[in-house]
Amino acid sequence: MTDQAIQPILRQVSRRKFLRQSGSLAGAASLLVLVAPRPVRGARVDSSQVGVIILLGPPGAGKSEQGRRLTERHSIPVISTGDLLRDHVKRGTQFGLQADPYMKAGKLVPDALMNPILEERLSQPDCERGFILDGYPRALAQAESLDSMLKKKGLSWHVILLEVPTERLLRLLAGRRVCPHCHRSYNIHFQPPKNEGRCDDDGTQLVQRPDDKEEVIQRRLETYQNETQPAIDYYSAQGRLIRIDGAQTPEKVAAEIEAKLGVQ
Repeated sequence: MTDQAIQPILRQVSRRKFLRQSGSLAGAASLLVLVAPRPVRGARVDSSQVGVIILLGPPGAGKSEQGRRLTERHSIPVISTGDLLRDHVKRGTQFGLQADPYMKAGKLVPDALMNPILEERLSQPDCERGFILDGYPRALAQAESLDSMLKKKGLSWHVILLEVPTERLLRLLAGRRVCPHCHRSYNIHFQPPKNEGRCDDDGTQLVQRPDDKEEVIQRRLETYQNETQPAIDYYSAQGRLIRIDGAQTPEKVAAEIEAKLGVQ
């Protein structure tokens, strides 16, 4: 058998050995609400040119969907602070018990609660070369704290702002459904699943988040405008802000992000 014929077999064996050895680590990572990057054809494994991608935008702008697409393309983890908080609430941790009243009221969780949770997550080995942040920072103080954190890690970062008109956001949020297993988002008006009420990836029954109720949505949009706009202005003044038309289809939004990131 030639060397060329042997190489594919060796790669398959090495991959199986790696999967067996890393099985226990994958189980532990799921408790941290990690959306593990799935290798796809053409995906960039070396994320050194990407670094950290910060996804900003109002509730319902599609940050989760774009985070999923970015992690598939660039093989770096996407970290949703909302998912991290919901996981703590679900497990009944001390952080979760303290954060729950704020989340139900549509208010920002105080930095004293949010920052330690995030710092612990970013200290994991899979974040060493880069990661995608969904839902953080949400205020100026958080943006300044994150800057210090990233400088210590020696990572470059890009800030993506998804801009969507308010009237469209109301329909987007009211119609949003989420897979509780893989956290993929759908919309019954604009991006329905192939099978009604079921996730395309794993068939799990989709749910509506409590914080997507109409009365909570209004408060969340008001909070975003009051609290997050200063952080947006902060990044804009730094020249780091990349504005994206978030009212486009998810495919067009993803293409615009890649073009403006300048990573091919």
